[in-house]
Amino acid sequence: MKSIREITEKRPWLNWVIFIITVVVVFFIGLFASSIIERRSEAKLYFQMVNEIPEWEPNNDVWGENFPRQYESYLGTLDTTFKSEHFGGAMVDYLEKYPELVVMWSGYAFSREYNQGRGHYYAVKDISNTLRTDVPQPGTCWTCKSTDVPRLMNSMGVAEFYKSTWLELGPEIQNPIGCQDCHDPKTMNLRITRPALVEAFQRSGKDINDATHQEMRSLVCAQCHVEYYFKGEGKYLTFPWDKGFSVDSMEAYYDEVEFTDWTHGLSRTPMLKCQHPDFEVYKTGVHADRGVACADCHMPYRRDGGVKFSYHKMQSPLNDISSSCQVCHRESEEKLRANVYERQAKVEQLRRITEVNLARVHIEAKAAWDAGATEEAMSPVLTLIRHAQWRWDYVAASNGMGFHSPVECLRILGTSIQKSQEARILLAQILISKGAQYPVVMPDISTKAKAQSYIGLNMEALNQQKNVFRTEVLPTWVRQ
Repeated sequence: MKSIREITEKRPWLNWVIFIITVVVVFFIGLFASSIIERRSEAKLYFQMVNEIPEWEPNNDVWGENFPRQYESYLGTLDTTFKSEHFGGAMVDYLEKYPELVVMWSGYAFSREYNQGRGHYYAVKDISNTLRTDVPQPGTCWTCKSTDVPRLMNSMGVAEFYKSTWLELGPEIQNPIGCQDCHDPKTMNLRITRPALVEAFQRSGKDINDATHQEMRSLVCAQCHVEYYFKGEGKYLTFPWDKGFSVDSMEAYYDEVEFTDWTHGLSRTPMLKCQHPDFEVYKTGVHADRGVACADCHMPYRRDGGVKFSYHKMQSPLNDISSSCQVCHRESEEKLRANVYERQAKVEQLRRITEVNLARVHIEAKAAWDAGATEEAMSPVLTLIRHAQWRWDYVAASNGMGFHSPVECLRILGTSIQKSQEARILLAQILISKGAQYPVVMPDISTKAKAQSYIGLNMEALNQQKNVFRTEVLPTWVRQ
């Protein structure tokens, strides 16, 4: 075999080729090394504190002095202009859009007012202004609404915080959801500031401190975007995960502890009100199975020069498809948006069927009671209604119109329809045996106003009462 020297002696032009290749390689190695040094310098500047942040600092402006990119993007949650086919960030009156909900929540504050949640910046204002908080509420209701909560829990104790009333704690709650809720002020590491999540992990034999950084990018969201209930007279915030995350497991948990949120005003059913089980629904979907975190889609990474940061305008990925979806999916924005809408439309179709059935079954149950039905005869009916509406609510209360796990959501809605239909069959037998009119004549509940009138709500009086509350009780900044 000939040596390189022998080859180049016969072909001297090869020496120039080798020289040029060497120069090019050295040049790119130099660029790479320079880039590394530059990025490390930027990283040092990125984490250089302008001002020290106190341990329980609730004011997001203070954090913003050190982290302007994150803070400026967080202020984007003030923007409510984006509206997709299924809500987005725009304000939507759910009761106007789905008037059957008024009947389904008869006897519960949600029948008064229920709107699409706006961005995190509005958390304190929206809960203060809703008609639902005219009903006496525990201090626990503030848990997920403000960066003042970790400070108060630390100073007064978790149990005492929960035992307080919503009005008592109101003057202390000034700052909306923000930096303190998810970050350690000394290291900026993600951390859990709400004890209910830590306690749920402990009861299942897990230590949340063992979570990876990628897992934490979902768990900080799971502090609030979950199903929960107020346990005992102390209204202690508790996640019903002891039997598992699924809708069936939590249903079994609630039945075992005999928990009830309220008794329905028409059917007398001991009801469950699901909150917003986004984390639980997400856990059954393909994105969780692939290790994709909540923040990957709702707070995607961006670059500002050489600095990579998480964009803190927590929003629908459909408003930022290129930074969220297209990081993994190579289809066009139009194709990806169409894929999402197709799945959501199927969930909504089944959801609407479910809502019509549930409104009817509550009205038919009232007719059965009016006809003289016994508690013994109604007991299996009420259990079916309780389970049917719980399952519907599990899908309806979660954000994304089922997109986080469309297959599971369709299954759940299917079982809800099955249970409500089984309840209606039993009610038909009861009504006929009592000689009552069957089928039951359905009232006109085609609008929110008509449905609220049917269940006996005096909305004019309630709105006047709320106006007095806004004027005399709420601070000026909340009224605006």
